[in-house]
Amino acid sequence: MSEMPNFLQIEPVGQCNLKCQMCPIQFRTDGKDGKPLAFMKFDDFVKLIGEFPEIQELHLQGLGEPMMHPQLFEMVAFAAKRGIKVSTNSNMTLFSQRRAEHCVTSGLDSLHVSVDGATAETFENIRVGGKFERVISNVEILKKAKEKLKSETPHLRLIYVLMRQNLHELPDFVRLAEKLNVHEIFAQHLCHDFQESTLPEHYSPMRDFVNEQTLLHEAVERVQHFFDEARALAQEHKVSLRLPAVRPSERTTTARGRKRCSWPWDGMYFSYDGQSMPCCMISTPDRFSFGSAVKQGARQLWEGERYESFRQSLDSEEPPEICRSCAIYQGRF
Repeated sequence: MSEMPNFLQIEPVGQCNLKCQMCPIQFRTDGKDGKPLAFMKFDDFVKLIGEFPEIQELHLQGLGEPMMHPQLFEMVAFAAKRGIKVSTNSNMTLFSQRRAEHCVTSGLDSLHVSVDGATAETFENIRVGGKFERVISNVEILKKAKEKLKSETPHLRLIYVLMRQNLHELPDFVRLAEKLNVHEIFAQHLCHDFQESTLPEHYSPMRDFVNEQTLLHEAVERVQHFFDEARALAQEHKVSLRLPAVRPSERTTTARGRKRCSWPWDGMYFSYDGQSMPCCMISTPDRFSFGSAVKQGARQLWEGERYESFRQSLDSEEPPEICRSCAIYQGRF
């Protein structure tokens, strides 16, 4: 039996306020045509947290925009008061002075801001409906709220999803971080290729987009050129820049257990309606789910035969098919 997890990731909202080239299909129908809104119930959230009193970290993020949830900061405060380090993601479109102050007073430890371009043209092409200047302005609003309330938290991290269409702006993105006085950038590849044979048909446009935009189809020399330039600028401006591997590593054939992928041993991921999945890379329960943590109990799922079978498979010569084209599994995230 695996030890209890020390990390949880919970999707508070299953809806997003922006369309995105990275999600070229609107596969979520929650909140439409009379269907319930895709918000996690606060009582369900409390139940999930209560099952794991030993957890150390909680990340509130999934497919949707967390700032849409009317009780997001109540969730943050509930967990933070239990000594849990809480983080969340945001595209910073639905932001305000009030939300900025709640980010500070709720006990939020860190906020990861998704910005996939260094210019308005590139950003707004990827984040359809987004406004680059608004996002930058909202980052400044949060910084001023931290200064006003004399708080070092939440710590800010900029997230940059690397694609063929925005690779060239990576050095300018480092310059933007320096201008904003944000000292941490997490640059990553597109997270999954969606190549499993069991992929539901309505995800095929997403698979096509990844195939078109992945840096795996870009010349290594071009990728390395922009990585090297960005790395040099980061060092000059004292910005912590995390870059992924240019190409997949060999760890899928040499590593075992947690060294191959630690998720099924270290953490649990829940959708807004309580479905338990191996990780956030799978994202949606119609691709894979261990069952409903709300109905069956999260601990029961964690200790159950299906979860343990998944761990054993991941640690074998025949890992689950859905894991094989994952960027973390391939060592290129």
